[in-house]
Amino acid sequence: MPDPVLVSIAAAAAGRAIAGLYQLIKKQFADDEVATAVLEAAEGAAEDSVEVRDLGVALEQAEAADSDFSERLRALWQQNADNSGVTNQISGTVHGNVVQARDISGGITF
Repeated sequence: MPDPVLVSIAAAAAGRAIAGLYQLIKKQFADDEVATAVLEAAEGAAEDSVEVRDLGVALEQAEAADSDFSERLRALWQQNADNSGVTNQISGTVHGNVVQARDISGGITF
């Protein structure tokens, strides 16, 4: 089982929740077809999914092989955790309503 922090990082990358995280990992995995496939399989997957866990394992292996990558990955993760803000991104064509928010109490009505 991978480090729980790496599973959280994997889930954030899969959901593209942190700006630059997915791109950092994608660049690191660029020369590794298997790791790239794991990253792509995890995209959009639930945090508790096998795909995200597998991405956590791949990140653990990448960190063990490259301390510079490990430092950059952890720094980006920590920067987001320290920010205590929200990073919302929408890409592509959106049809319908979109809500970008943090800490909602109660319902949302359009």
